[in-house]
Amino acid sequence: MTTYFIRRILLMIPTFLGSTILIFVILQMAPGGPLERTIQQLQAGAMQQGESVGSVGDIMSGGSSVLPESALRELRRFYGFDKPVYQRYLIWLGVWPREIKHREVKFSGDVKEVSKNVGRGTYMTLRLEGEQVGVYDKAGITSDIWKGAIDKEASKDDNVVATIFQTEFSGILTGNLGTSYTYDQPVSEVMAPRFKVSMFFGLTGLFLSYIVCIPLGIRKALNHGSAFDFLSSVVVFAAYSIPGYALGMVLLVLLGGGSFWDIFPLGGFRSPTEIWETLSLWGKIKDQLWHMVLPIIAWSISSFAGLTILMKNSLLENISQDYIRTAFAKGLQEKRVIWVHAIRNSIIPIASGIGGVIGVVIAGSYLIEKVFNIDGFGKMGFQAILDRDYPITLGFLVIVVVIRLVSNILSDIALATVDPRIRFK
Repeated sequence: MTTYFIRRILLMIPTFLGSTILIFVILQMAPGGPLERTIQQLQAGAMQQGESVGSVGDIMSGGSSVLPESALRELRRFYGFDKPVYQRYLIWLGVWPREIKHREVKFSGDVKEVSKNVGRGTYMTLRLEGEQVGVYDKAGITSDIWKGAIDKEASKDDNVVATIFQTEFSGILTGNLGTSYTYDQPVSEVMAPRFKVSMFFGLTGLFLSYIVCIPLGIRKALNHGSAFDFLSSVVVFAAYSIPGYALGMVLLVLLGGGSFWDIFPLGGFRSPTEIWETLSLWGKIKDQLWHMVLPIIAWSISSFAGLTILMKNSLLENISQDYIRTAFAKGLQEKRVIWVHAIRNSIIPIASGIGGVIGVVIAGSYLIEKVFNIDGFGKMGFQAILDRDYPITLGFLVIVVVIRLVSNILSDIALATVDPRIRFK
């Protein structure tokens, strides 16, 4: 078994790389990226002031006075579009040096060497060396973290403009997901509170679904064809036919102070901070439960019917097997045959899919979070795509891919736990 799981973990590496490369390239090549959006905003501002502007393509090529070439270079450097796609991906991974600081230095006339303060009182000697710039400390030792190159686009006449920059290896492999364009904060800080919200609702809904659906499926199987089986099937399939977000809107209208009863809040994860902080411990528990009821119902309704029917059909199939009839023929009690033998084997299909379900619920649901005004993980990821916030989009991708890969291993573990016949080799 150890060999099997080591192989599965090693297979996660090419799967992860393949998924991230595909999405990364699509994002980088898609039109309307953050650089184009910034230029369009500058265009709109210039037009309001009555200035003449060119097209985005003109500005990108430096053909408009609205955006100087130096500013365009800074924008390209800020968003990382001054490098080839493969370098951007390797920088994002953390296996290619990332530029964290840069300075522009001018060499004029016959001057081939200058001294530059690169921050915190540290002076470096910059020396022209062909198309590169050698960066040395006071002792004449080459700097390992400062590099430099001549910027041909900025050089004019006899003046040479060189850009020196400090680098470090920093990416997702080192725990750095980048900085959000929208929030101007590290992606990990933006994602952490929203991930906790989605995980809280998702795992709570998953737990409640299992503790309700498995007993319900067992009872339906043991009372197959009865009035209870028929009526419960009507309710289950009626609920299954309603999308979770649609049910959420109906519940808000009926129970959220709309046209009927004002029982539950209209949304939100909990009461506003100024109210939440004044509550006692018991008051906070009640407030949290009060806000949880409707979102949890909407969150778990889609999996409710599937789990119930899967449990019922699996148990009916096992009851009809020869080993169950043999157990009855040996005189074993019905409860022992059903609960010890049949139900254990009936849980196998549910255990095999538990990892996939966990991956889905933890990733959050944008539509449900939108309906209930919950600032969760799914809503954040969808909004990041609309805003072309690439660091958050890619950070969301990393978390979702890792969760799905780990969930698949959890499914294997759960399957091996409930089915002793499984042997991983």
